[in-house]
Amino acid sequence: MQALIIQHDLNGPAGHVIDWLAARGADQDVWLIGRDSAGARDPLTYDLIVSLGSEHAAYDDALPWLEGELGLLRAAFDGDVPVLGICFGGQLLARALGGRAMRGPHAEIGWVAICPRDPAFLPAGPWLQWHYDTFTPPPGAVLLAESPAAPQAYTIGLSLGLQFHPEVTPDIVGDWVAGGSAQLLRAGLDGERLMAETRERDAENRARAWRLLDLFQERVAAAQRISKPVRPSGSSSRTSTLWTSA
Repeated sequence: MQALIIQHDLNGPAGHVIDWLAARGADQDVWLIGRDSAGARDPLTYDLIVSLGSEHAAYDDALPWLEGELGLLRAAFDGDVPVLGICFGGQLLARALGGRAMRGPHAEIGWVAICPRDPAFLPAGPWLQWHYDTFTPPPGAVLLAESPAAPQAYTIGLSLGLQFHPEVTPDIVGDWVAGGSAQLLRAGLDGERLMAETRERDAENRARAWRLLDLFQERVAAAQRISKPVRPSGSSSRTSTLWTSA
């Protein structure tokens, strides 16, 4: 497997996703977009694309690299290359395929349980959340989970978009806590308590994350299209595929 991991910030690595891919012998191209002078990537040369979280907003068109990533995600979808979008990445994938990204009604920070429609595929968690923005799923997507604040997961074609962070480790959350004291204060949260909970939940979160990634690979990314719908002229949406076992 050739995997492209799009990393948007220095403090936002792929964590458990990196380990999961390594355990499966995948070759990983970690692209720190906006900082890597090597230039654009061709999505059709990869078997999987992972778009990670970001401190930026998926609707901020002033970001010099945003348009390029939107185009990359559209091209991946058109070329049947599975995409896993996490937080910012899930919002950006939704936008690339015809949904919207916008400021949310309120922030979600900390370990939050979600409301899944199929707990056997996507358990309630709790999962680590750290976001102020939200999105509308793209036309043709299947909503898998939500919370009072935002949609939490959807599939479209061979791809999966998530609002929460299954990839996080205590080190990653520690970096966010260290740099986000003002955010935590505004949310009424204690950084030390959040870190204690993160360490306590580390093993169960890793197991849950790996299980979700396995099911994504088996039931979404490896699904077969019965037919390949044609995108209407001027539209950026498609009908979602049916799930089949790998």
